[in-house]
Formats: sequence, structure tokens, C-alpha cells
Amino acid sequence: MAENKEGAPTRQLSGYLAEIVDINTKAKTGIYGEIYSVSCRIMEGKDKGRIIRRNMLGPVKIGDIVRLPDTSREAREIRVK
Repeated sequence: MAENKEGAPTRQLSGYLAEIVDINTKAKTGIYGEIYSVSCRIMEGKDKGRIIRRNMLGPVKIGDIVRLPDTSREAREIRVK
């Protein structure tokens, strides 16, 4: 663990930054419909520029920056019945 200038330990954030580029408003999931299917553009790492679909919990909007733990997983398409 790294230390700041006061000598206190700091937490290193891991993951990859991604920008939300699209929100599928017709496809919500979860018991109460609180999980959205969004398209994210990876901003760093080996997959920079790639767009993947992920499920996000909570209020999100286009342009938000999120930190993803990994870029290999991709959410399946939510089918509306």
C-alpha cells in the first residue's frame, strides 16, 4: 500500500475508466427496475476505445465516468417481454 506525504496509507484504485455513451432505457432489470443496461467506451488500458455493454446500479447519465473492475466481462442484452 502506498503512503501519502503525512505517512498515512492511501488506497490505490484499480480498474479501468470508462465513459457512458448510451443508456438503454427500455431495458431495466432488478427487482425494482433499478439496474440499467449501458454502453461504455473504455478510456484506458489495452482495450482503449472499445465499447462494451455493462449493467449499472443507480442513477446514471450519458457522459458519466465510471471505474470498471475489468473489461473482459460484458453484460448480455436484456430482452423486454
